[in-house]
Amino acid sequence: MVMAVSFERYGRLYYLDPGPHRPRVGDKVLVPTDDGPEVAECVWAPQYVTEEIGGLPQCEGVATTADLDRDEQNRQRRADARLTAKRLIREHGLPMKVVGIDFVDRRADVDQLVIVYFSAPHRVDFRDLVRDLARGLRARIELRQVGARDEARLQGGIGPCGRDLCCATFLKDFEPVSVRMAKDQDLPLNPLKISGACGRLMCCLKYEHPLYQEFNAKAPATGTAVETPAGDGVVVGHNVPSDTVVVRLAASGRRCACSRADVCSPRQQYEASPTTTPDAPLPVDLQDPQRLPDSPEISVPAADSAEAAEPAQLDTPEPDQVSPTTRRRKPRRRRRVGHEDAAPAPDAAAGAGDERDAGAGDGTGDGSQ
Repeated sequence: MVMAVSFERYGRLYYLDPGPHRPRVGDKVLVPTDDGPEVAECVWAPQYVTEEIGGLPQCEGVATTADLDRDEQNRQRRADARLTAKRLIREHGLPMKVVGIDFVDRRADVDQLVIVYFSAPHRVDFRDLVRDLARGLRARIELRQVGARDEARLQGGIGPCGRDLCCATFLKDFEPVSVRMAKDQDLPLNPLKISGACGRLMCCLKYEHPLYQEFNAKAPATGTAVETPAGDGVVVGHNVPSDTVVVRLAASGRRCACSRADVCSPRQQYEASPTTTPDAPLPVDLQDPQRLPDSPEISVPAADSAEAAEPAQLDTPEPDQVSPTTRRRKPRRRRRVGHEDAAPAPDAAAGAGDERDAGAGDGTGDGSQ
């Protein structure tokens, strides 16, 4: 079973193994972290999944009243620490922006720890700021500088699509995104159109890029002459989500959307081949396996010897032994008759005798004198 929790309202989801506990949606539960158990809200109730998922942290149970009071106090301390940090940064005149505050009070090596996440255009000398923060908050201070994408992840927000930011909800790692991905997807190379809330290229450009790469590798390029069910034409555009190609017909000049398979040359050759197309009709001589071998469709080549006067002898196979490739058999070749064999037929005895006499005269006979 799997359940999902969130530390902030509409924040990132974290998946847990419920173990023996069965919390409901909206209940406060304890989640194990590196700094000790923390209070989070159950967003998805425990439910069974089709695949076996291992390695998930196990829920430590429903939060008690003491845990809820401690969590509320820590929220208030984080709010006070944010105000103090902003005031001191302004007094020191540092180009820093506070992004987030963490308050840790359950670590074994330190009593109280305040972690300040900030963003800055360049490296900042904040040694004096750390001393003033430690004196004002009466706790150990850590300052960590984050990038633009991490800033958007910590703060959250709404993307150009109208939904919550991907990095603040479900993305775990940031994958590299390039302008080439926008070009492959025929998107305008306007920074205002392809940039996210962080000012960087949108992470969602990576989602459909493999689909566009596969389509462009197999579909005909723009300007290619193709054959469509509606007639010949020229490719003028692609529609990757629908797997279609826009073709301008040569006869009428109008545009039509055709499936990629309809204009693909290998697919057309496959459909045109009668041996590979499943729906192609069988040849005439194969439609009836019991057709007799002396039917008009079967022709027997004429022999150039004395066998031309004799009818062709064919072996009629059984119906279950008819093969599409061995439908017709050649006439049997007559075996030459020697002197030690039986006497030849009366109509060929004279010719056979002449051959023996001629062979004896030139020394190629049987050797009898």
